[in-house]
Amino acid sequence: MSPKTSKDGKEGFFQKVYELVKQVPEGHVVTYGQVAAALGNARQARMVGWAMRTCPHDVPWHRVVNAQGGLSTRPIHGSFNPQRARLEDEGVEFDHNGRIDLDTYGWDGMGKI
Repeated sequence: MSPKTSKDGKEGFFQKVYELVKQVPEGHVVTYGQVAAALGNARQARMVGWAMRTCPHDVPWHRVVNAQGGLSTRPIHGSFNPQRARLEDEGVEFDHNGRIDLDTYGWDGMGKI
């Protein structure tokens, strides 16, 4: 599926993304690429990012990070980053470069939908 996919196709893909992300347990993270691969095409990581920008409130969007364990969201109000704050509240730790150790906090329990 490309970004030029029909609206129904994109919405169907987004819904599958949301179903997968809801499975990620508290205190763990997955990457955009992992979600895309679980849906059958690891090259759609960017589209997973688009889905996360518009996700419903019940989707734990903050548990999806980039392939280096970094956050793709920007801080708001100075240096406050709501994604980082939510992950820290769940016990996820960041290194001095602001990255998450994916070997420690990464979750690989994704199945295909």
